[in-house]
Amino acid sequence: MIDAPAKPKSKSKNTHAFLKALKLKQVSSGACTGLEWFNTKGEILNSYSPVDGQLIGSVKQATKQDLEKVLQTAESAFKQWRAIPAPKRGEIVRQMGNELRKYKEPLGQLVSYEMGKSLQEGLGEVQEMIDICDFAVGLSRQLYGLSMHSERPSHRMYEQWHPLGIVGVVTAFNFPVAVWSWNAMLALVCGDVVLWKPSSKTPICAVAVHQLMENVLRENKIPEGVITLVIGSGKEVGDEILKDHRVQLLSATGSTRVGKHVAKVVGERFGKTILELGGNNAIIISENANLDLAIRAVAFGAVGTAGQRCTSTRRLIIHEKIYSKVKEKLTQVYSQLTIGDPLDTNNHVGPLIDTDAVRQFSDAIQIAQEQGGKVLFGGEVMKGKKYESGCYVQPCLVEVKGNLPIVKQETFAPILYLMKYKTLDEAIHLQNDVPQGLSSAIFTQNLQEAETYLSAAGSDCGIANVNIGTSGAEIGGAFGGEKETGGGRESGSDSWKLYMRRQTNTINFGNSLPLAQGIKFDV
Repeated sequence: MIDAPAKPKSKSKNTHAFLKALKLKQVSSGACTGLEWFNTKGEILNSYSPVDGQLIGSVKQATKQDLEKVLQTAESAFKQWRAIPAPKRGEIVRQMGNELRKYKEPLGQLVSYEMGKSLQEGLGEVQEMIDICDFAVGLSRQLYGLSMHSERPSHRMYEQWHPLGIVGVVTAFNFPVAVWSWNAMLALVCGDVVLWKPSSKTPICAVAVHQLMENVLRENKIPEGVITLVIGSGKEVGDEILKDHRVQLLSATGSTRVGKHVAKVVGERFGKTILELGGNNAIIISENANLDLAIRAVAFGAVGTAGQRCTSTRRLIIHEKIYSKVKEKLTQVYSQLTIGDPLDTNNHVGPLIDTDAVRQFSDAIQIAQEQGGKVLFGGEVMKGKKYESGCYVQPCLVEVKGNLPIVKQETFAPILYLMKYKTLDEAIHLQNDVPQGLSSAIFTQNLQEAETYLSAAGSDCGIANVNIGTSGAEIGGAFGGEKETGGGRESGSDSWKLYMRRQTNTINFGNSLPLAQGIKFDV
């Protein structure tokens, strides 16, 4: 069972119009081969909204037997899917994007309601799915290799890329649909088939997406098993996926702890991984910054998605000359934030995913105070009928002296730590002096500072920005981080290469057999 809000209102049928528009059942199957939904026999998984505590729907979870059937179907489908020309695979993805366009509004509402992010962010997440479909369609005609000159006469040498097979995608609750699409759409045009295990905290979103994709698969008579879904516990199906040699690549989003487990299990069988793990992202605000720009970016980065993005801004490193001014401005902004139902566009901050996340939020603030931190604003758990799900908190500003032990940990909640610096070298050291290395930013109008920050002596993160915040990455760039963030890249640039295997080819079109390095072997 997922962590439900403290007192769910009822288990009566939820009447939100978007659930009807998406044709969601009260109880859904936990396993699908793209065309067939299994009569699964696992335990019931209930999904309660953190918005109001209402039961959204239930899923009868998949068992090991269901998973095995899914894997067999996917393995068979791969042999057919890989033989379809890549541009024709791209055409299927194009149609998937169009299906998402038709249902953007209700699917975005569901994302907002089941996860708790604002409606605009929910709609934005579905737009990311649409955008990556468009990107993948173009990519389907650009799966290029290289041609190289051979040292041997009458020889041609080149490299090409082939599909891997089954790509497993394990997603987290905070982006319940977009991260799947980042992986799935690229994998599909590359000729792979896709197995999705979504978070048990947001299973209804996954069911809705697969029902939409089923429409496209049926219309095009696509083989069963090209995209598949299993919803179940880590013990029942999660670990089985990690151990199965048929899953050639495993892309996992989650905590660093989970990532270490994934890397160990998949690595022991020499499988490939893409790991998108913890972030502890910092913004440096220089004395040369445009403060109006910086404050807006910090506010969205720190409180957007209620601080539950892997790219959320968690640390603010401020030049000592402007520290008091920035602190004052941020406190004013935080005091104006409205907290409540994320489907109401008048609200800025929605709920945390569940009451366990609320406990972690409160515990982190207490620990920060015990370690010498000072709460400047917020930190309260919201009370009253409006917040009866028990999942709403007031975003918190905490003043600290450097990276305290708690500051070096990622708390998936809207806590922003403020600290001072004197020199740029000191600021860069503070930013990099954490185990995580996902996203980072500096606000400055000074070219020398900006270029130093982006140099090899600057940010050690996979993403480094100047005059924009740490969150809101575009799908055109490769997304991912270093250190305990895991490594590997998703989405744009040449991330597609991770979903394929490289092969070097040499062709002899002459009548002799010269060896490389001038070696002679006469028989």
